[in-house]
Amino acid sequence: MPGFFVTFEGPEGSGKTTQVKILKDYLEKKGHAVLTTREPGGTLIGQQIRNLLLAPESKAMREKTELFLYAADRSQHVEEVIKPALAQGKIVLCDRFTHSTIAYQGYGRGLDKEIIHYLNDQATGSLKPDLVILLDVVPKVGLRRALGRAGTGDRMEQEKEEFHQRVRQGFLKLAQSNRESIKIIDAGLTKEQVSFLVRKAVDNLLGGDTNDENQTASRG
Repeated sequence: MPGFFVTFEGPEGSGKTTQVKILKDYLEKKGHAVLTTREPGGTLIGQQIRNLLLAPESKAMREKTELFLYAADRSQHVEEVIKPALAQGKIVLCDRFTHSTIAYQGYGRGLDKEIIHYLNDQATGSLKPDLVILLDVVPKVGLRRALGRAGTGDRMEQEKEEFHQRVRQGFLKLAQSNRESIKIIDAGLTKEQVSFLVRKAVDNLLGGDTNDENQTASRG
């Protein structure tokens, strides 16, 4: 497809949503057509699935039910939103995608990773991101950020810290085995420093250069 597909991954409170917005503004100023979206909830149907998945009242949800709901959301999302935008030549920035399912449901919940890979492949029609930005943060810091922003937090944010430790390790293992497509960025840096590193990674993908003014600003 003529467009570019960039996904943002990371533990809770890693700043993905903020960095997606900053990158969108940066790319649009450079003249690119950009679509931002998220998982779960990138479609009307997906938003209903998101509400079910993240509601604290859904604590009785079984691990496989959770997995299948994420796959259902992704299938709708890819066909309705992502593929059409890529076909139009847009840069698609997605807050979470397949790597989150492997990290959360595979490493976090302990579900069979082969089944997860199969479901991801079926839900996406084998669509892969051109670049994955992994914003890495230790769970204690990330959860403090997330819960400070959202009060009591959603169903995932309310999981024990041990669960989030497994999720983070899952992300890091995925990055180690996919060094060419996954760029790890320390989310413990300032927002400006993180956004500079994100822009640099995306400019490398697009064949451009992050300008010196931004570099100077990012270093404070």
